Amino acid sequence: MKSNKKVYYLVGTVLLVLFAGFSYSEFRGALTPYVSYDKAREAPRTVQVAGGLEKGSNSYDEEAGLMRFTLVEAETEQTLAIRYEGVKPANFEDAISIVAIGEFDAQAEEFAAKQLLVKCPSKYQGLESVETKTYG
Repeated sequence: MKSNKKVYYLVGTVLLVLFAGFSYSEFRGALTPYVSYDKAREAPRTVQVAGGLEKGSNSYDEEAGLMRFTLVEAETEQTLAIRYEGVKPANFEDAISIVAIGEFDAQAEEFAAKQLLVKCPSKYQGLESVETKTYG
């Protein structure tokens, strides 16, 4: 009887270790790190790049649902051509910053974005502060 318990504990431990290893590898594969434009060009998997929209660089073909634009990295002023297939985000031209999630397409020499995250200026930005009245 004692030998059966040891076998069950051993099998259970092996299963737990396998499950933990599988979970870790899946979790690590699901992460999409922010990288520089240079690293995005070399990355073998999905990554995130962030930057500002280069003025006048965006074009959108509504029929094909294809948008092309250029991101500018703030610190280095490097540029990266982006291709996005999908609906153009609202207020895209007014964006403070844009995050593109995808992979670099070496043949086309552009970043193929699967998803865009657009940060627009706050509608409260620039409002003067209102002084509160005190009654006393």
